Amino acid sequence: MTGHSSDGSTGDVSADQYHLYKEDVKLMHKMGLDAYRFSISWPRLIPDGRRQINPKGLEYYNNLIDELILYGIQPHVTIYHFDLPQVLQDEYGGLLSPRFIEDYTAYANVCFKSFGDRVKHWVTVNEPNIEPIGGYDNGSQPPRRCSYPFGADCAGGNSSTEPYIAAHHLLLAHASAVSLYREKYKAAQGGQIGITLLGWWHEPASNTTQDAAAAMRMNDFHIGWFMHPLVYGDYPPVMRSRVGGRLPALPAPESGKVRGSFDFIGFNHYLIMRVRSIDTSSGQEPRDYYVDAAVQNPAADITTGKVETAPWSLRKLLEHLKLNYGNPPVWIHENGYADAPSKDDDDEDRTEFLQDYLETLYLSIRNGSNARGYFVWSFLDVFEFLFGYRLRFGLCGVDMGDAARTRYLRSSARWYSGFLAGGELRPAARPHKSYVR
Repeated sequence: MTGHSSDGSTGDVSADQYHLYKEDVKLMHKMGLDAYRFSISWPRLIPDGRRQINPKGLEYYNNLIDELILYGIQPHVTIYHFDLPQVLQDEYGGLLSPRFIEDYTAYANVCFKSFGDRVKHWVTVNEPNIEPIGGYDNGSQPPRRCSYPFGADCAGGNSSTEPYIAAHHLLLAHASAVSLYREKYKAAQGGQIGITLLGWWHEPASNTTQDAAAAMRMNDFHIGWFMHPLVYGDYPPVMRSRVGGRLPALPAPESGKVRGSFDFIGFNHYLIMRVRSIDTSSGQEPRDYYVDAAVQNPAADITTGKVETAPWSLRKLLEHLKLNYGNPPVWIHENGYADAPSKDDDDEDRTEFLQDYLETLYLSIRNGSNARGYFVWSFLDVFEFLFGYRLRFGLCGVDMGDAARTRYLRSSARWYSGFLAGGELRPAARPHKSYVR
């Protein structure tokens, strides 16, 4: 599957790391990076979803991993990142079918077998707590399924049930892959395996008790949707009570397999969502994820252009994990700052953003958080899943209009490189910002 944005741009070539991986790894080494997070594309490795491995895909990932190892850079590999082979969607409805679990596990087995001798950090699924919302609730993302009044222009779907079914199958697929890795590969390969969640932090939109309660529910729905079964073996009680029979059951055998199925949890953290309660005892019908949580859809701020970030939200997220989920090992797998495309290498706002968040991470660790590492999103400018080329996150810029896809260092890359080499976090003390853009 290739990415296609609403503005007509495509990810068919994007930064073209497929051809430029050696140059990129040398640049990582020059910057002082000791780890690189990337995703294996299921359709690239096994185009029909099962059976035949694409030798060109296998060769590329082996070459990339070998090049990283050569330069002393740890590969952190995500197995599934929104790119289900189209043939499986067409054949049985993709994530809506339990057949996905078997096909995904077989694909994961190919990854472990082919690359696990060198890859010591595996992520099973990227952001399974948001793919079901975009794909099966509001229909804004593939496969664009939804039902009225929660989405528009969908060919089919049921926003009241399908998000929960899709998420359930992602959870069981994750647990299946972890079980396979632990039983067949972990002892010999010595790696770790986990899952990466989207880590929006929800705050009340006002100082009312209703909004405060709604923000707590949204954190339970958004984070607890996966953290609660991973730690305790079932979905959060607030989800059970509000979603009722539409939330799939986790019988004892499945519960036992899911509980504890991680060596670490990854979080992609960017945003604060200000939550406004709707009628908290609402019997509103029909219902979807947000009505079940009884909040005004907080994702609306993204579509209206108001995006708020602030470093204290990362502290709150890590404290929430410490207090409610046994302080699991955590990797921050994505955190970064977007700006408009520009060939200007001066991106001081990005540097300030990284300084503020890294300071917050450091202080959270000193306060007992079990955070193990941090990745900036992103090393390079790329085709963004939500924004195409309209926004750039890269420490290193890429001239997307140049057939050679020329890379250049932004000032944030130079600062980050110096910081990794032992430089000071910031030149002088100054207050944190809230970034609204």
